[in-house]
Amino acid sequence: MRYGERWVRAALVAVAIAAPALTLDAQVGKSQGVVDANTASEKDLAGMPHMQPAIAKALVGVRPFKSVTELNTFLVGQGLTQEQAMDFYKKAFVHVNLNTATRDEILLIPGAGQRMVREFAEYRPWKTFAQFDKEIGKYVGADATAKLAQYVFIPVNLNTATDEDILTIPGAGPRMVREFKEYRPWKSWAQFDKEIGKYVAKQEVDRLKRYVVIE
Repeated sequence: MRYGERWVRAALVAVAIAAPALTLDAQVGKSQGVVDANTASEKDLAGMPHMQPAIAKALVGVRPFKSVTELNTFLVGQGLTQEQAMDFYKKAFVHVNLNTATRDEILLIPGAGQRMVREFAEYRPWKTFAQFDKEIGKYVGADATAKLAQYVFIPVNLNTATDEDILTIPGAGPRMVREFKEYRPWKSWAQFDKEIGKYVAKQEVDRLKRYVVIE
């Protein structure tokens, strides 16, 4: 029994040590109700604040948006005020990259403000959401930090990302899990464009590319 108990304890310790590594690359913030404006259905978009069927249809017709600032320009061009656009972002958004986001992108995140412009930049390069929870949580607490996290991402490494990491990417799904892993080791963006371009249109390749890095 003593041997068995020691074995069990050793196994539990091994699992505890290994467990954090399983989530290190889960790099797209967990949604608390905010959806990706580039992948949400036209019907869902039409039901969001200040949207009309015609605007939702036009939005779907011109996406994917390369950034939330591009989405913002579109919405204002459709007649929404900036305040109305900010209400829309409480339901739908285009994630911003924590490591490259501009001031204008960060200010479009509901609840971010000038303080997060400063804090997001201060802790770059961001590596994990555990780091994000710790550092941003110092200033606004856990609940507000979780709300901010759903608007941002840290690119996942194409060569090491787990299935769970890849599935955090909006619209990736099981097919991209399979394809991302099939062509490892990834060595260049030209390779990514060629191989993933076999399965989806160039615009979708570019949209997916925003969420990944090759290291």
